[in-house]
Amino acid sequence: MRILFIGDIVGKAGRQILRQHLDRIIDRQMVDFVVANGENAAGGFGLTLDVARELFGLGIDVLTSGNHIWDKREIIDYLNREPRILRPDNYPPGLPGSGGRIFQTASGVSLGIINLEGRVFMSNLDCPFRAADRLVEELSAKTPILFVDFHAEATSEKVALGHYLDGRVSAVIGTHTHIPTADNRILPGGTAYMTDAGMTGSRDSIIGVQKESPIERFLTQLPARFEVAKKDPIICAALVEIDDQSGRAQSIERIMYSSDGPC
Repeated sequence: MRILFIGDIVGKAGRQILRQHLDRIIDRQMVDFVVANGENAAGGFGLTLDVARELFGLGIDVLTSGNHIWDKREIIDYLNREPRILRPDNYPPGLPGSGGRIFQTASGVSLGIINLEGRVFMSNLDCPFRAADRLVEELSAKTPILFVDFHAEATSEKVALGHYLDGRVSAVIGTHTHIPTADNRILPGGTAYMTDAGMTGSRDSIIGVQKESPIERFLTQLPARFEVAKKDPIICAALVEIDDQSGRAQSIERIMYSSDGPC
């Protein structure tokens, strides 16, 4: 099985470049299933019903998310009605939605997708490691193929979860920082790992927003209104090949596309 994981989609620029290239990537890379982090897809902050439907229409099978999933109130009730949208599982019990479900490829192969959020430099949530233990035990009874999106700030926390789950899941890939890392590798137990898949949005930006406001904020320490950037969009993604029977990863490759094609 070949899973394409698309890093955080940021605003209209991210959606437009996916519309331009996603079909081609799926065909060229013989992709069986597409997962994307969509928590910044609507105007750079949050996710709406219309944007989610647009992304599903482009060929994305599952949308994961993170701390910004709650930014657009209209999506909250929809989380219980649309199983293809996940939110981090380690939020307090009783919230709408789920962070771990079983899905199927077009050919009928089952796989589990898990969405977790880190705690270092982020919110004081339930432990993502213990949440992972529970979900892995539950979902591995149905399929050996388990894919984890760990939405976290600290690289140390991401690396720690990768090693903690090594041999128990097929892949652990980080999101949230919007900067792709060059540490894609197969861990000793057979788990594909990458600290951050990066961002699908404007490369001519500061993590997806227009450059002037963040620079001014760094200089003055005063609040600034951030506007989503639109120029020079890029797709940042990871392609993971997994053995259907064992669930062990066979390869992980970084994928980057600009408007002109592969880069």
